[in-house]
Amino acid sequence: MASQDHYAQAHLTVAAIRVLAHQKSAPPSVDEVCGMLRFTLEQGHMICRRLQETGIIDVVEGAFGTRLSIRQHLNIENIPRGERESHLDKELKAFQSNRKEHTKEKEIASFKAKQEEKKKSLFAEIEKKLKAAGQAPGKGPRPSDK
Repeated sequence: MASQDHYAQAHLTVAAIRVLAHQKSAPPSVDEVCGMLRFTLEQGHMICRRLQETGIIDVVEGAFGTRLSIRQHLNIENIPRGERESHLDKELKAFQSNRKEHTKEKEIASFKAKQEEKKKSLFAEIEKKLKAAGQAPGKGPRPSDK
């Protein structure tokens, strides 16, 4: 699904609340709205919190969970259109991409360190074999010894 602005998400959420309230004859939960709109639960809670702050919906917590109802749907028109991401969303995405890059860098660094260790141990092993054979490493038979 393409990234939608807050205005479109508000319309979708209010519409889902209306449809689910009609189908079930009871106020829907955040889980039901998220399931209908295929939003993640975190995204659904964030949208509902924004809509509650602007007075568009009511979020009622009771014995049967958190339920949603529409308070003033006309307040949706006060939401700026075309606003795709907030500053917090941009910072969160930058943090997540930076975190992914750092984990890849760590993996590469650890792989290089392991390869360097293998290389050192291989050279040490070759040096031991050469010493055991009577030759010093880096020196071959002297021309005067012939």
